[in-house]
Amino acid sequence: MNRFLIVAILAALFATHAAAQEEGRRLSLKEAIKLAVENNLDVRAELYNPASAQADLSGSMGIYNPLLLLQTEYRNSTTLSPNRNIVGGAAIARQKSITYDAGVSQLVPTGGTIEAAFNNDWNDNNFGLGKYFNSDVTMTFVQPLLKNFGRETTELNIDVARFGKEGALELFRTRLMDIISRVQTQYHQLYSARENLEVKRASLNLAETILTNTRAQVKAGVLPAMEILNAGFGAATQKKGLIDAERALRDQEDQLRLLLQIHDAAEIIPVDTPFRDDYQVDDASAIKRALETRPELREQRISLKSSELQARVARNQTLPELDFNASAAFTGLSDKYSRDLENVGSGRYPIWIAGLKLTYPIGNDAAENDYIRSKLRVGQTRTQINSLEETISTNVRSAIRAVRSGYLQLDVTAKGRSYAEEVMEAYIKRQKVGLATTKDLLDVLNNLVAARGNEIQAVVDYNNAIVTLWKSTGELLEREGITLGSKEAEALYEKNR
Repeated sequence: MNRFLIVAILAALFATHAAAQEEGRRLSLKEAIKLAVENNLDVRAELYNPASAQADLSGSMGIYNPLLLLQTEYRNSTTLSPNRNIVGGAAIARQKSITYDAGVSQLVPTGGTIEAAFNNDWNDNNFGLGKYFNSDVTMTFVQPLLKNFGRETTELNIDVARFGKEGALELFRTRLMDIISRVQTQYHQLYSARENLEVKRASLNLAETILTNTRAQVKAGVLPAMEILNAGFGAATQKKGLIDAERALRDQEDQLRLLLQIHDAAEIIPVDTPFRDDYQVDDASAIKRALETRPELREQRISLKSSELQARVARNQTLPELDFNASAAFTGLSDKYSRDLENVGSGRYPIWIAGLKLTYPIGNDAAENDYIRSKLRVGQTRTQINSLEETISTNVRSAIRAVRSGYLQLDVTAKGRSYAEEVMEAYIKRQKVGLATTKDLLDVLNNLVAARGNEIQAVVDYNNAIVTLWKSTGELLEREGITLGSKEAEALYEKNR
């Protein structure tokens, strides 16, 4: 047996495998990523968070919904009265009234409230005017001048909800990057499992060839009978390795099926071969990119903006409550409702009111301590951001080293496999002339199998290291052509309205 035979065995096995590939599901890495984005249950579950944040945002904007007021009331009273002008001379006041009012109020961004009201009363009593109608149209405006003044204070919950939605989208990006990196890793691992299976098949074939040759040599009297046992044990060992490799391949296929939500049992065949060229990366540029684009860091910065806004509003809440209020009304009065409305519409009986109202709790401990707490939260968030930036920078440097080391391992493991093949060829020649035992030959075969496995794993590790680098710099989605906005979450929100 010579080196040509070894190569021929491997080539024959790979050719058989390539023919069998047509029977399975051929899957590119791009297709795998697309399936994961569309079907992965973890991705779909995470999308509910920004959709819920959209519901919070839409709900908080309800502060600008106009408030409609409709009120009607009937009142009948009989009371003692000190008024001596009561009809009939008795000190008993009898009064009936019906009220029917309508109004609408609207909050404005400055924190003020505008209200328009149309009020109507019908009265019937045994004193005064007797039966009459009393109506008015009133416009009222109340505007805080210190506490609760301004758009920031008025729209606090809206802005907090908007920041919450932006943060939820960044967390969704983080989750999506995790899933995509897992898909790429599992895809590469499936490639590795298939390659390892072929190595095990080739090694078993070679071990069985050694067993056949050993039997022939024992029969010819060249080797002792004991060598058949060694060769048989070697073949059995390689058979076990093949069985384990087949199980590992099926397990790896199931892992990828779970990620991609593929429910058929067809064999998955990765059609993309791993990247083997030297991947160049600049350390400073990679770290800068990571600090700009990592979604978890962007989420923390959004949280900081929210905390700073809440701190400013908390500062506003420590101010005195000084409100300006103004109102204008046109009134009417008559024994007939139509005449009453004419008086209102004529504008001859106006009422004008303007004033200021000051309220301030002595000590104001609650508001002051809320402000202190909000400042502490801002400081805590800034510290967390600094810590996260240091961690991300460290992760990027580590990922860069892993990529460079992985590329060097490609050459090392390729040379190791080449050396192992040469040793294998040498021991085959030595065994033919009786300078090496069958056990020696099988040990060298195991070394060759291990060297080939190391070479395959080095290729997979190198590609996984590149994926880890893209994830650590936050560019993984961009590398795969995935753009993520808020429309998916908003569509899910609209679907559930």
